Amino acid sequence: MRLLAIILLTLLLLPTTPAAAATNLAVAATPSASYTSPWENVNAINDGVDPPRSNDTANPRWGTWPETGTHWAELTWPTAQTLTSAEVYFFDDGGGVRLPASWKLQRWSGGTYIDIPGTYPTAADTYNRVTFPEISTVRLRVVLQSGAASVGLLEIKAYGESGTPAPWNPPAHLVTPLNEVWQHVESTYPNLYGFRNYGWDQVMANGGSINYCVRWDSNATVTAAQRDRIHATLARQFKKWTDLMIGQEGWPYTDVPVKVVGWAVRDRNQLQWTDDSVDIYVGDIRENAPQCAPACGRFFNQNGTYPNCPGGAARHYDMSLWLTAGMGGGAGGDWGQRLGSEYYLANLDADNMHILLHEIGHSFGLDDFYDWTPSGVCCFLMKAGSASSITEFDAWMFRDWWRHLKSRYGL
Repeated sequence: MRLLAIILLTLLLLPTTPAAAATNLAVAATPSASYTSPWENVNAINDGVDPPRSNDTANPRWGTWPETGTHWAELTWPTAQTLTSAEVYFFDDGGGVRLPASWKLQRWSGGTYIDIPGTYPTAADTYNRVTFPEISTVRLRVVLQSGAASVGLLEIKAYGESGTPAPWNPPAHLVTPLNEVWQHVESTYPNLYGFRNYGWDQVMANGGSINYCVRWDSNATVTAAQRDRIHATLARQFKKWTDLMIGQEGWPYTDVPVKVVGWAVRDRNQLQWTDDSVDIYVGDIRENAPQCAPACGRFFNQNGTYPNCPGGAARHYDMSLWLTAGMGGGAGGDWGQRLGSEYYLANLDADNMHILLHEIGHSFGLDDFYDWTPSGVCCFLMKAGSASSITEFDAWMFRDWWRHLKSRYGL
């Protein structure tokens, strides 16, 4: 009995293997469709760009106008993928392309298409999610039945717990401009591969998260509600970038949480809360602005240790969100992002805070395009003033950075 008890205790103490996180496998597939309007693009359905709304006029989309009736869009993989759920984002411009009357998913069984059972919601301005018992297939088809007009899609996501990571396979029309950009980066920044404080380095050092400290460079007061909304907005905008990496080139995370661990101010009375949810730094003025404790900042401690940080390594910050009264435009780098405090507060509910998105791009290494434009592209977020949200080209430039740097993490 004693031996049996020891065996049982040992089994109970053995570590369990966590379930694998679901990965969007759609980005590794080749898209096709029954029909595509000449001015639309079927590659839009799995380009990894999250649409801001169903009537998205900024990013590529797939539509069937003027054709109506039953139409389909399909993802095809070179090898079988194990899937457990899918999401679709409908294209609806309020005119010739509207929400479908109904839709369904089908899998290819090797000889025919088989309907996938599930509940199929039909809503605008959001992803419509369907879960189903685990399936294995090389093709996933979205079948749409038109209602008031033609039909279309902005994005398809197909989730599974296994599958081949997406290969480097940008759309053909972006291959040349992407190569031009990387050649420009390598020739312009000689310490490119030696520098170790890009946003990539920070996320990887933390095991898949990022910490911020807010530099409140303003004489205005801040309520606890405003503090929390400033945090939520930052997290939402940061997520727009990191979500682009899911399933790409061995990227190991499906979510990158953003935590605000501190605030820096000139006067403690500006912060109208008494809880201790964040560290507060008062009166340390650098660059004529309040500074979070350097001992806690990765910019000042790039070896990743924080022996003199009052809160310890758990309270360190990787970047600063520097909000400056009266500032127009923005700045960004490995230290964080700087933009106008009034602009930030006025856009707390905006789907795309384009200045912040642009500056976060710089923190991950993406360049400016003030004096040149890559071949075949015109308007994208990192070319300041030409786009207000992350475009297909921005997304692939972002992924290209990871492709070139991931070896430093043994991936």
